[in-house]
Order: sequence, then structure tokens, then C-alpha cells
Amino acid sequence: MKTLTTTALATLMALGLTTAASAEIKIGATVSATGPASFLGDPEAKTLEMLVEELNAAGGINGEEVALVLYDDAGDPNKARTFATRLVEDDEVVAIIGGSTTGTTMSIIAVAEDAEIPFISLAGAIEIIDPVKPFVFKTPHTDRMACEKIFEDMKARQIAKIGLISGTDGFGASMQAQCKAVVGNYGIEIVADETYGPQDADMTPQLTNIKGAEGIQAILNPGFGQGPSIVTRNYAQLAIDLPLYQSHGVASDGFIELAGAAAAEGVRLPGTALLVADLLPDSDPQKAIVAAYKTAFEAKTGTPVGTFGGYAHDAFRILTDAITRAGSSDPAAIRDAIEATSGLVGTTGTVTMSATDHLGLDLSAFRMLEIKDGGWTIVE
Repeated sequence: MKTLTTTALATLMALGLTTAASAEIKIGATVSATGPASFLGDPEAKTLEMLVEELNAAGGINGEEVALVLYDDAGDPNKARTFATRLVEDDEVVAIIGGSTTGTTMSIIAVAEDAEIPFISLAGAIEIIDPVKPFVFKTPHTDRMACEKIFEDMKARQIAKIGLISGTDGFGASMQAQCKAVVGNYGIEIVADETYGPQDADMTPQLTNIKGAEGIQAILNPGFGQGPSIVTRNYAQLAIDLPLYQSHGVASDGFIELAGAAAAEGVRLPGTALLVADLLPDSDPQKAIVAAYKTAFEAKTGTPVGTFGGYAHDAFRILTDAITRAGSSDPAAIRDAIEATSGLVGTTGTVTMSATDHLGLDLSAFRMLEIKDGGWTIVE
């Protein structure tokens, strides 16, 4: 176990060396700061640490200081469940943020629901919030929404026949299923369907099969981690002259670096305003929020801001806004206030939740992006 905290006070609290009176509001988190999903969890952890520090410097919530108890589950669902249980039973947190991946999120859900503790997930799969679970919320767009945004763009380009090459991890498998469920609504046919494992290092055979499919006009890769970068490199090596779409699961500069700028040229994917902060007009309601987070994160960490840290940023804002409005640190009151979130502008979109919607985003929160000259551009 690795425990990360924002201040010396939080460190002592995580070790159980202070009294409950030392911090009035205790927030828990378990993310994948190390391991195969560290590209998700590391910026999430750094973001939470930074935001708690900023919040306490500004006077906390309603005058009360916040302590963050943050665990690193390394992407292991079993560890995530253990840490979630520890957060509830030992650390006595009022809410949990985390679940960098769909797998770790699903492990945390049962703990949060049983304890009736609000949980805001940072993972993408639609089953996290569909069907709605009373104490479970999330910040990333769902995989179904990503499929819909991509198919909207394909339809506008008059693409009617596509191939899928999907990861078999939790996110890839879920998005593959969601894309199949909605593709017919856009008059698009899947004419080739291939998969790859999380540890696969060469997707050339699958891409060769897809390339040979009759009438194929584009390829979509539902997946996250290193797999999509390998797919993109193999795609370029095979000189496949078709549009390539990726998912929001790789919406970061790290994807371009791993795939290589030349190979990634022309790739399209649905992403957030955060990736194109400098391109947003001043009239965009997200401009000020994404600019402030980008400036603070990059100054604090010396690393580029990315979509995944933005998910943690929005989760923290949703939670602290709810605690402020509730005027209470009672988990049930916080849950009710989260569900009543309305018009909260974040890095991922403008959030308005309800009893039937524990995400609070629509397709307008997505921006269709294209990689050009090694950077992100907005598809008009």
C-alpha cells in the first residue's frame, strides 16, 4: 500500500495519528497512481493533492479544513476494494473519489453503496451510472456517448462501413458493446470486428484483416492504455489510407508521444475542452475554468495538463460544491446535494445532474478533435 496525502496533517490522519477534531471534513480517494493505468491515476492524484492544498489555503469549506486520504491501488480491483473499505471503516471519510479504471470502479461501487457513502468515479464505462445507483456518480463522458460523437462525425463525412479493433480490457469491451448498440442509429455498418489483449505488442494481423474487408471506409479503436498507440503505429506501418478514430480513453498528449506524431497525424477522437484550452474563444463558458486548471497544474507539476487529471478536478469541484451547498458533512446530505448539481462548469463540460442522471453531461460537452502537426485541433 502507498498512501499519498496533501499535507503533513493529512499524512498523520492517514496513519491514524491525529484525533478526529484535527480536520472537520475528510475526503477519501483511491486511484491508480502507479501500475499500467498510471497515465490515468498519476495526474488524478496530483490534481486532488493540488486542489485540497488550494482549498485549505483559501479557508476550506464553510471555514472547515479538508483532509485528503489518498491511496494508490495500482489498477488492481482487489486493492481498490480493500482501500475503499479502509476509507469507510477506518478513515471515516464523508465521500470517495476514484476508480481510475472501470475495473477498480466496479470494485469500489459495492463498498460505497453498502456504506451509503457518495462515490464519484473517474472511469468511462456506462454501466457505472446506468442503471442509476443512489450513491454513485461519475465525471467522464460515457463510452456510449463517445460512440455517438464519433458516429455523428462519420455520418457527416458520409462514412457508411467501418471496422472495429477493440481492446479486451474492461473499457475496450464496454465501448465495443456500446458502439455496436448504437451504430445502426447512424446508418453505419460494422463490416469487420477484431480484438486485442492488454499485453499484445503487435496488432498487424487484426489490422490486415480489417483492411481487406469489402467496402470499408474507416476504422474505430475502442481502447485505452498502450494498445491504441500500438494500433496507430501499426496502422501507419501498413499504410492504411482510411480515417482512424480513437476513443476519449487516449485523449492526452501522452498518446501522441507513444504513437508518434507522424503515425498519429489525422487521428480523430472525442475529447474535452482541456486539450484545446488555447483554442477556445473567450466566449466559451469553459475557457476560464480550463485555463485556470491548466496554469495551476502545469506550474505545480511541471508536466502538461491532460484529460484524466481534469476528471479528478471536476469530481473534486462537484463534491466540494455539494458539501458547501449542503452545509453539512453528512454523507446522505452530500449525496442529495451532488444529485442536485446544476450548471457547474468543469473541464469536461457543464454538469447538471438529477435523480435519473448521475453524470450530468450531454454530447455538447465533447469536442471532436483531430491531431495535426503533433498537436490537437478542433474539428469544425
